[in-house]
Amino acid sequence: MRLRLVPKETSFDFFNSWKLWVGLSSLMMVLSIGAFVVMGLNFGIDFRGGTTIRTQSSQAVDVGSYRGSIEPLGLGDVSITEVFDPTFDADEHVTMIRIQAQEGAESVTADVIAQVETALTTVSPDIKFVSVESVGPKVSGELITTAVYAVLLAIGAVLVYIWLRFEWQFALGAVAALVHDVVLTIGVFSVVQIKFDLAIIAALLTIVGYSLNDTVVVFDRVRENLRKFKKMSLAQVLNLSINETLSRTVMTSVTTLLALIALFVLGGDVIRGFVFAMIWGVVVGTYSSVFVASTILLRLGVKRDWSKQANNAGNQFGNIDA
Repeated sequence: MRLRLVPKETSFDFFNSWKLWVGLSSLMMVLSIGAFVVMGLNFGIDFRGGTTIRTQSSQAVDVGSYRGSIEPLGLGDVSITEVFDPTFDADEHVTMIRIQAQEGAESVTADVIAQVETALTTVSPDIKFVSVESVGPKVSGELITTAVYAVLLAIGAVLVYIWLRFEWQFALGAVAALVHDVVLTIGVFSVVQIKFDLAIIAALLTIVGYSLNDTVVVFDRVRENLRKFKKMSLAQVLNLSINETLSRTVMTSVTTLLALIALFVLGGDVIRGFVFAMIWGVVVGTYSSVFVASTILLRLGVKRDWSKQANNAGNQFGNIDA
């Protein structure tokens, strides 16, 4: 007996309340943009410039004492954060110390790192510097520009690909869903203030690909059904197509989430920001494929005079269950 995450045949009406979904998505995007403008992003060392030191000690961390020992060095803005992780041993206490980029220098010098280590030794004699990462101000500025270009080029490439493969209405629907996913991801990072670094940019690009995959599967079935059911309204064809691919969509999302949640819980704090972005992206990407991309397509409409016969390109796995 096979386990089904979704019944074999469903008949949900996804467009009965399309105004509600459009309104909800629009509200979430406005709130995300507002959060970004008001709160900004907690840029990591990749984008802000400076030096990040990861320390480890068997003694409990006293952030105030750490800060007091470093302040006499006159290093400017210093951020000290204790790292908590369920995988750490009882005597494993980890901190992340971020030191701002120093004026006239690309990074904190080795001598300064040695001074910091000496200062912290007075607070915690067995402290160890597990890793030290430095990024200069010029490099961090270039990374921000490159990251923005990477995301914009990925969305632009999707627009061209969908336009060539389907129709321009499909392309606009797919791009609207991708923009929706990226904006909401940036918004949630502004709210929770998780460190935003190059790993998160990689997650954003992965989210673009994941969301596009879901959208293309649905759109392939829509194109096939438009040719097969010529007398059906576009709303009926969209509903039928989404219901036919719903099992595949849910199965893919749930199995992906199972792996990501395991990584989030057990993978450690180093990759937690990336995994969090992926979990959020899978959820909003699945939502946008059904309620954003298809709704935009419904409002724009498509031509119904295609002469080609229906085919199953891209849909051979549409009805597989878990």
